[in-house]
Amino acid sequence: MIIYNDKEKAIAAVKEDGGRLQYASDDLKNNKEVVLAAVNQYGGALRFASEELRNDKEFVLAAVKQNCDAIQYASYELRNDKEFILAAVKKSGWALEFASADLSNNKEVVLAAVKEHGWVLQFASDDLRNNPEVVLAAVKERASALYCASDDLRNDKEFVLSAVKERASALYCASDDLRNDKEFVIAAVKQNGDALQYASEELQESLRRFNNENI
Repeated sequence: MIIYNDKEKAIAAVKEDGGRLQYASDDLKNNKEVVLAAVNQYGGALRFASEELRNDKEFVLAAVKQNCDAIQYASYELRNDKEFILAAVKKSGWALEFASADLSNNKEVVLAAVKEHGWVLQFASDDLRNNPEVVLAAVKERASALYCASDDLRNDKEFVLSAVKERASALYCASDDLRNDKEFVIAAVKQNGDALQYASEELQESLRRFNNENI
């Protein structure tokens, strides 16, 4: 059903509700100004754009810049295009969620994404979530990104110490075993004096009692 044939009326309509783009004429669904106005209001409106625009690298990047949700409706060709995804994740790391499987396993792409927002590590491949360089980059941006790392890294003493050195609160995201390991926690505190508060409650209480008894 076509309701909008007039460009100005279509722009006014999609500025109120981007989803109204679906009722625009085919010509208007292929009009960059109209579609960008729709995407700015609602990222998912890109799904109603013409196939030509959804495969237009420059245009979709502009859409993603306005609303990162738009990338999920880019063509598969673009979501599998390294140059495009690299540019997209630099604008919004969350674009990694919609990258192809091959690109979510591309170290350069994932590093760029986690440096923009550490939590997008969750969308990386299993191999890269187990890569110390990638995970540390994510932790530097956001300590809680350690939650998204592999279980092996979250339980790796050497790696977690390096993470705690960067961000004390990373200890809170380490494995329960490490957070309750007295020797390890003491080593972590030596790396970063703020780390103790992120150890297990049981160990914090034990260390407090020890300190009180030895004052």
